[in-house]
Amino acid sequence: MKLAVIGKDVSKSDSPKMHTFIARNMGNDITYEAVSIPEDEFESRIDGIISRYEGFNVTIPYKLSVMSRLKSVEGDAALFGAVNTVKCSDLSGYNTDGLGFMLMLRNNGIKVDGKKVFLLGAGGAGRAVARKLVQGGATVGVYDRNTDSALSLKKDCPQVEIVGSVTPVDCDLIINATGVGMHKSEGISPVGEDVIARAKAAVDLIYVPAKSRFLEIAEQLGKQTVNGQAMLFYQAYYAECIYFDVQPDDGQAKQLFEKYLKEIKA
Repeated sequence: MKLAVIGKDVSKSDSPKMHTFIARNMGNDITYEAVSIPEDEFESRIDGIISRYEGFNVTIPYKLSVMSRLKSVEGDAALFGAVNTVKCSDLSGYNTDGLGFMLMLRNNGIKVDGKKVFLLGAGGAGRAVARKLVQGGATVGVYDRNTDSALSLKKDCPQVEIVGSVTPVDCDLIINATGVGMHKSEGISPVGEDVIARAKAAVDLIYVPAKSRFLEIAEQLGKQTVNGQAMLFYQAYYAECIYFDVQPDDGQAKQLFEKYLKEIKA
């Protein structure tokens, strides 16, 4: 099966490595390419992508714009209004980000039903996370410096509570979905020790670096910590299940992720 990931710049994407590993270990044969598309070329190239590949994954900034080419939008993709996985045979679109996030929590023993969650960030990743947490029975408070992003999330997901400022509050889980702590902000935490100290566990959607400053502080305070690498892997796992029409299995996904970590460290 010919697969790919498309985005504005996917030259450093881990997707080819992850998808090839997952497919191989599930007994499937694929080729998987990374295709960078400048924004001014998307409209002229997307139909060629659809005809060239049997399926593809979508990342920034095309998760919304690709939807105009699809015949159906399924499950979370319809809920989120964003697609990260496309099957070209029937032009159907899916979103596996939220599924990957929830599987990451489950496989780390973190339950959300009836729990209180403080979510930092109401952008693309934060929106997916917020919706799945609410679906899972959590009470979710959201803070974003961009008030418009927070209000937009509230409009689409009325169950969340928008927090106007970051203050220490007791919660079961604190999640960084802001991007603060990676690239030029590496070494910086989006919140201080006083806020992290009031949470029982901390999750950072960042996975480069493997231990962000946010997670370093949480670890020093004795909290359970999880970085976002598992979410990335599990959303790829769910996409592979869609491509090959197989039923996802939590246990299989966890075993594959553990094997993947060993392989990349070898």
